[in-house]
Amino acid sequence: MPRKFKINLTRNAQNDLEQIFFYIASDNINNAKKFILELEEKIYSLDTSPERCPYIPENIFFGTNYRHLIHKKYRAIYKIDNNCVYILRVVHGSKLFEL
Repeated sequence: MPRKFKINLTRNAQNDLEQIFFYIASDNINNAKKFILELEEKIYSLDTSPERCPYIPENIFFGTNYRHLIHKKYRAIYKIDNNCVYILRVVHGSKLFEL
């Protein structure tokens, strides 16, 4: 049986999701709901295999071991610690991650 990881969204990640929702909803609320549900589903799928996603290129600058899950134009930046996955931020793919 595969190891299960607990998924934890930081306050910053929750705020990011909220901002993304409102940004998309300003154009079309149904698209916003659909997009956030899809993104959350992908995020929570990390509970079984978080190592499947690549390391972020910014690790070179920060000396970290963060990974990212990509969904359309957005990246969910996360770290794995023991049996937990911490979703740190959800950012547009064109932006570099900032600590």
